[in-house]
Amino acid sequence: MTCRLLGRQFIFGDERIKTIMTHALMWFRQDLRCADNSALFAACREHTAAVTALYCITPEQWIEHDVAGVRIDFERRHLAELKRDLNALNIPLIIIQASRYADLPQQIAERVRSLAITELHANRQYETHEQQRDAAVADVLTSMGIRCHWHEDLCVVPPGRVLTQDDHYYTVFTPFKRNWLAQLYEQPIRLRPVPQKRLVSHTNSDEIPTNWGGLPNALSTETTLHLWPVGEAHAWQRLQSFIADDIGRYDQKRNLPAVNGTSTLSPYLAAGILSARQCLVLAQQHLTHNAAAQTGTDVWISELCWRDFYKHILVGFPHVCRHLAFKRDTDALPWRQDIALFQAWCEGKTGYPIVDAAMRQLKETGWMHNRLRMITAMFLSKDLFIDWRWGERHFMQHLIDGDLAANNGGWQWAASTGNDAAPYFRIFNPTLQGPKFDPDGEFILRFVPELKGLKGKLLHEPHSKGVSPLYAGYPRPIVNHAEAREFTLAQFKALSQVAMPAGD
Repeated sequence: MTCRLLGRQFIFGDERIKTIMTHALMWFRQDLRCADNSALFAACREHTAAVTALYCITPEQWIEHDVAGVRIDFERRHLAELKRDLNALNIPLIIIQASRYADLPQQIAERVRSLAITELHANRQYETHEQQRDAAVADVLTSMGIRCHWHEDLCVVPPGRVLTQDDHYYTVFTPFKRNWLAQLYEQPIRLRPVPQKRLVSHTNSDEIPTNWGGLPNALSTETTLHLWPVGEAHAWQRLQSFIADDIGRYDQKRNLPAVNGTSTLSPYLAAGILSARQCLVLAQQHLTHNAAAQTGTDVWISELCWRDFYKHILVGFPHVCRHLAFKRDTDALPWRQDIALFQAWCEGKTGYPIVDAAMRQLKETGWMHNRLRMITAMFLSKDLFIDWRWGERHFMQHLIDGDLAANNGGWQWAASTGNDAAPYFRIFNPTLQGPKFDPDGEFILRFVPELKGLKGKLLHEPHSKGVSPLYAGYPRPIVNHAEAREFTLAQFKALSQVAMPAGD
C-alpha cells in the first residue's frame, strides 16, 4: 500500500515506514539564470522537493576549447549574483572543480551520494564534447539509481523540430526561418516563472573559488566591470532598454559600429543570463503597442533565428564541431600558413583602417560589432587567404560572447565554406566597407588614433596619396585587394565552378 503526501511517499507493510524525499540536483551550464530556465523549473516542480544547484569549473577543458579569459571572468563574476538569487529561493549552490570533463562523472557521483540526490536536471548542450560529457555523467548516475532529465532550453525552437519535408536538418537559412516562424505562430512561446522558494535548504552553499586557473587574454577588471556588468537583473534591464529605445531603428542602425545600434546582449545570451525566449517574447509584446517598430523588430527577431539556426547545424552536422568545413570539399583549399600576416591581422596592423579598428576593438573590449566580424573574417579568409579556423580560434580566445555555434557559423559563412544560399561567394572590398558603414570615421578614430586629422577618402585610404606625417607609423596595406580577390577566386574555381562574387 502506498500514498503520496506533500512530495513524500510513505510505504506501509510489515510494520515498516520508508520515506523517500525528492532531492533534485540542478546542473547550471549555459543557463545561468533563475527566470525562464527549463531545467530549474522542472527541478522545482514539486514545491516540497529539495533542490541543490551545481556549477562545474573545468579550466583545462576551457583552455582546450579556446574559451576566452574575459568570458570565464564574466561567468565568475556573475556566479556570485546567481548564488545570491538561488539562496533567496533556498537553493544552495555547490561548486565542483575539475581539470577536464573526464573528471566530472566521478566527482559529481560523489557529491550526489553525499547529498542523497534522487534526480538530476540539466539543459542540453549540443557541442560534441559536451554531449559526450553528459552521456558519461548519465551512465554513472543511472547505475546509482539516479534519474537524469535533460531539457531543451538553449534555442527558441529546439533542434529536431525545424526540419525539411524529408525530416532532414536545413542547410539554408531562409527556408529554416520560414518554418521556424510558422512554428512560433502555431505555438506561441510561454516563459517559465522564477520557481517558488523551497521550504527548506538541506545543505550550505560552497564558497565561490577566487582562483579559476589561468585566464588567458583576460581584460582589466575596470574594463569588464564598466562594459559588462553582471547579474540577471542588469541583463533584463538592458534588454528592456533596447526594446523600448532602439529596436524600432535596429534595421537602420545595426550596421553602423560608431552608434549604439545593436542590443549588446550577446554576452548575456551566451552565458544564459538571458534566454532567447525572453528576448523574443519581449520584442513581440512591444509590437502590440508600437506597430511602427515592425521592421526593426522583424530584423532583430531574424538575428534570434540565426542563433537557433547555427545551433541546429551543430546537431544536424556534428562534423563542424571537429574543425571541419561544413562544405567538406573546401577542406582541400590550399590555405596560406603565413604567421606574419596572421599576426598583423590579430594586432590590427593590416593597413586597412576599418579592419584594424575592429580587431583593436576586440582586443580592448572583448567584443566586436557584428558587421565588423563579417568584414574582418572575410579579410582574413578572402584577402589573406588564411585558414578560417585560425580566425575562428582567435575570436573564441578573445570574445566575451564566444559561442561555438555562432562563431563557427559566422566564420564559415564569411569563408564560403559553410551555409550560404547564394550560388556565389562574397568578397568584401575592405576599402569600401569603411565609407559604407563608418562614413565619418568616428569608429575608426576611436581605435586607430594615429589617423587623427585625416578626413574623407584619405581616412579610409590613408596611403592613397603617399606618406604623410598625419599618419606616421600606420602600416601600409599588407595585401593588394584586387590581386587577392583574383587569387582567391582562382582557388575556389579550382574546386568547382562558382559565379562571380557579390559586389559588397
